[in-house]
Amino acid sequence: MYILECANGMYYTGSTKYLERRLAQHQVGEGANFTRKHLPVKLVYFEEFQRIDEAFYREKQVQGWSRKKKEALINNNPDLLHRLAECKNESHFKNRP
Repeated sequence: MYILECANGMYYTGSTKYLERRLAQHQVGEGANFTRKHLPVKLVYFEEFQRIDEAFYREKQVQGWSRKKKEALINNNPDLLHRLAECKNESHFKNRP
């Protein structure tokens, strides 16, 4: 699973078995439609998994995160990542001691 920063400052999250080859594809416009429109891209984070289905699951998880949460992951800030993951809906606060 990897995160790219695109030329427009936005993040793209993907997964692949062959990271270097996939990065090269993105750089020449052969990657996703999104990255093709926002070249060049820069690898800012990656995680390795034993199985591609695990990487795909993690990709989908991270894709749903806010920009701030992705940046906490990229910057290796587990405390901020944890705070940003906390539930902040009304029922959560009502049930707190």
